[in-house]
Amino acid sequence: MFNRVLILAPHTDDGEFWCGGSIARFIEEKKEVFYIAFSTCEKSLPSNFPKGTLKNELKQATQILGISPKNVFSLNYEVRKFPQYRQEILENMLYFKKKLNPDIVFLPSTTDTHQDHQVISQEGFRAFKTITILGYEIPYNNLSFKTNAFILLKKNHIEKKLKALSCYKSQSERTWISGEFINSLAITRGRQIKTNEYAEAFEVIRLVI
Repeated sequence: MFNRVLILAPHTDDGEFWCGGSIARFIEEKKEVFYIAFSTCEKSLPSNFPKGTLKNELKQATQILGISPKNVFSLNYEVRKFPQYRQEILENMLYFKKKLNPDIVFLPSTTDTHQDHQVISQEGFRAFKTITILGYEIPYNNLSFKTNAFILLKKNHIEKKLKALSCYKSQSERTWISGEFINSLAITRGRQIKTNEYAEAFEVIRLVI
């Protein structure tokens, strides 16, 4: 039903972390996947890494998932300052909507508390409200999360997700980059729908059939 998939990531790595398994499945099914990162987070990059590290890590990670380099876009909004650029960000989204013509959009859930994620979620709805929108879960940001959509995954999809995440050497100290955490969450979401396989869960923000 969905052939053109758009991932909206506030920061580099958000898309891979929270819907990377689904991306791997979409690529396997020959869907065309597009990825937009709105910030390369230069101000939060650890001091021992050179400028541009996260942009390069994004390229490596998305290539491992199978996204064509021509379908990966990175913008330069300052991390934690998205509310100041709300209108610009909306205009970017409207431009990409016309350029890419997606069937489905993935973005942060409506209950995400991070200020940058809130802007992408809210402006994303304004820009793409005529098509299906799913909100991905970020456990450490969500006050609550509606698990009312699931994408079933195989072990190879989770393995590819973990391989992609391993590209983010600059983020290796983050607690959520743990392979054990990513794997256990996918198992939990699978068990919720009584399957012995894996899954990623999403909030249905808009469903157009």
